Amino acid sequence: MSSRTRYLIPLFVFLIMAGFLLKGLFMDPKFIPSVLIDKPAPEFDLPLLDKPDQTLAKADLKGKVWMLNVWASWCVACRAEHQVLNKLARMNVVDIYGLNYKDKRGDALNWLRNLGNPYVATIVDSSGRTGIDFGVYGVPESFIIDAEGVIRYKHTGPVNYEDIQAKILPVLNELKGATK
Repeated sequence: MSSRTRYLIPLFVFLIMAGFLLKGLFMDPKFIPSVLIDKPAPEFDLPLLDKPDQTLAKADLKGKVWMLNVWASWCVACRAEHQVLNKLARMNVVDIYGLNYKDKRGDALNWLRNLGNPYVATIVDSSGRTGIDFGVYGVPESFIIDAEGVIRYKHTGPVNYEDIQAKILPVLNELKGATK
């Protein structure tokens, strides 16, 4: 190996690594891609938080555009987004369903009683299995599911007012336009 080649190989490796690092500087650190986008939402049939003897299944929601919000009473970030979800629910643009994740039933019920309930219904995922099926990294996370049961959008972290305007409403408008 010539001396020139011996110096050029590390230089090329450095340039490639610098290129990846530079690209990373322009990426949104909150964006976590989901392999489930444009794929059917996982099947579930879980008990309701307020009526544990009744269940809600994915099949029950077929034919409607809906939002699934994964939350827990022990989650600090969930508290930050809760008033935003209450406002979104009052806008009547989408039915929001809660997935109470690895929580105590009494704590979850108190949470909704004290902070308001933006959910049409809340299902209980006490084992965390359904959250895993949805690819949840941590709470809160939200998913928009179309009328065919396909995940069209995933939001990782707390939803804020800007997210509603810039991301959620455009997705909902597109989906509702497609169903007409």
